Parts: sequence; structure tokens; C-alpha cells
Amino acid sequence: MKKLIIAITVLLSSALLPLGPGQSDASAAFSSKSVNTIVNTGKKYIGTPYKWGGTTPKGFDCSGFVNYTIKKATGKTVPRTSTALYKKGTKISKSKLKKGDLLFFNTSGRGVSHVAIYMGNNKMIHAVSKGVKVDNLSNSYWNKRYVGAKRY
Repeated sequence: MKKLIIAITVLLSSALLPLGPGQSDASAAFSSKSVNTIVNTGKKYIGTPYKWGGTTPKGFDCSGFVNYTIKKATGKTVPRTSTALYKKGTKISKSKLKKGDLLFFNTSGRGVSHVAIYMGNNKMIHAVSKGVKVDNLSNSYWNKRYVGAKRY
């Protein structure tokens, strides 16, 4: 029994160790200063062209934009795809959205396929076919495809 308790303790404590490069700690919420930095950093890339699989200011897809913006603003790495991002973080109801929360949408008909950064005041910034832009969350296209939100 003592060996089992030690083994469980080792497993649990290893799960709490700092994460390595390329990993994220989705349970640690960004500070209010960080969320403003995330939103302001995202705004710098308005007009950047859309590029499927794009992860740099030469061209972004939606999750590439979110990943790049968060890394640039906070130094933290988050998962690369919208689906992987949706699996992490803390679920937030639409009525409790705050700046910096990630918004998820089903644009493919097969689950989460798009991600955006909430800017406050019902606005979001994201990479779409027309490039990085700001949209209203209550826009009929986005509103009916909304899946949920996560706070990192």
C-alpha cells in the first residue's frame, strides 16, 4: 500500500511540474494587463492576409493568428489548432466574456473549426479569408456558429 501511495504521489507531482517548450498551462489565467496586451498586439496585425496553415505576419490562419498573438504578447505558448485550443482552458459562458477570452465556432459542420480573440464590447479579432479583422460577435454568421468560449 505504501508503494502505491508513493507511486500516485510521484505521478501527481510530475503533473504539476513546469511545462516544457511548446506546451501550455491552460489553467493559469492571463492577467488583466496581459489580456490588454493580447488584444493590442492582435490589432497590430489587422489587414494581414489569410494563409491556410499560416503562423506568421506574412499570413495567418485563425489558430496561427491566436497562437502567434498570445506568444508575442505574453511569451506563453498555447495549442496550435482551434480544436486543441478548445480542449484546454476554462469554459466561460457568453454572458461572462472578458477581453482575451478565446471564442470558438463551428464553420465546417464538424465541430470546432475556428477561433477568435474576444476584444470586449461584443467584438472579436480573428483571421478569416479576408485577412485579420475585427467582427461583431452578434453578426448573424458568427452568432449561429458560436460553440463556446475558453479563458486561458
